Amino acid sequence: MKVLCIADHVDPFIYSAGIKSRFKDVDLVLSAGDLQLEYYDFIVSSLNKPLFFVFGNHHLADRERYHRRGDPLKPQPPTDWRASVGATYLEGRVMRADGLLLAGLGGSNWYNGGEHQYTDFTMALSMLRLLPGLLWNRLTRGRWLDILLTHAPPYGINDLPDRCHTGFRVFLWFMRTFRPRYLVHGHVHLYDRNAVREARYGETTVLNAYDHAVIELGAVR
Repeated sequence: MKVLCIADHVDPFIYSAGIKSRFKDVDLVLSAGDLQLEYYDFIVSSLNKPLFFVFGNHHLADRERYHRRGDPLKPQPPTDWRASVGATYLEGRVMRADGLLLAGLGGSNWYNGGEHQYTDFTMALSMLRLLPGLLWNRLTRGRWLDILLTHAPPYGINDLPDRCHTGFRVFLWFMRTFRPRYLVHGHVHLYDRNAVREARYGETTVLNAYDHAVIELGAVR
């Protein structure tokens, strides 16, 4: 299975007439946030593949359509959670796509009190929403999760020292406990084409999806 991961910047390599030929063998798309919904609409319309996303800490005008503002313990989206762009809102949810087990946690570290910012404690509270789905995966599929989709990185991995771009410590606990194959995040911009975007933590590959990155996974069930 081939997964196209995107985040933070409208990539001209994707937002072009060549998207169908370049990514024709992609099975699904994951967005780690800070992108406008119109970009998702273009990708879904062009590739005719499912797209799952979380919100970051920017481009939040449409978040109210999906998530009750200011309440991290109420994950249920309104009835139009697929909305008009054809993309699936993954935040606070555990879902299965073509056998791939997915979960999402958006937002960034708290830095100025703005919308969709969390401390490690409040992110841990948000993470509680995933537990029933993770337990069900373990019982029925024999594993907890394949990919955790976040906006922010884990603490000390692919993050930066400033308060805004520091990662979440609780993500380290999550990876140790539930052992996803990938944690896909955005938030940290990569301006150097040779910048390292991938790291390893235990059994998990941590991938920065800035602009775009493609991952290939073996057979899933």
